[in-house]
Amino acid sequence: MMTQTISQTDVKESLRRFILGELLMGRAIELRDDDDLLLSGLVDSLGAVRMIAFIETEFKTTIPPEDVVLEHFQTLNAMAVYLDKRMASNVAQ
Repeated sequence: MMTQTISQTDVKESLRRFILGELLMGRAIELRDDDDLLLSGLVDSLGAVRMIAFIETEFKTTIPPEDVVLEHFQTLNAMAVYLDKRMASNVAQ
């Protein structure tokens, strides 16, 4: 369970490094905060599963199956907002 807060900027940078390094294999792509990762095909379904596993490990949280929806994982911004809310609810419990 997460007890400290992490800035959305730090979350986005960590996710950006993971996506560029692990999912896009270092391809020279500028990955902006609002780029559509899923519908654009940058991240495929297996990549999405790997990304969720990375998030759970990196940010020491669990993402319940009902939260695995396009709106939460479509962009770096969306993931940062989702994780901010998720971690805040974990701390409150």
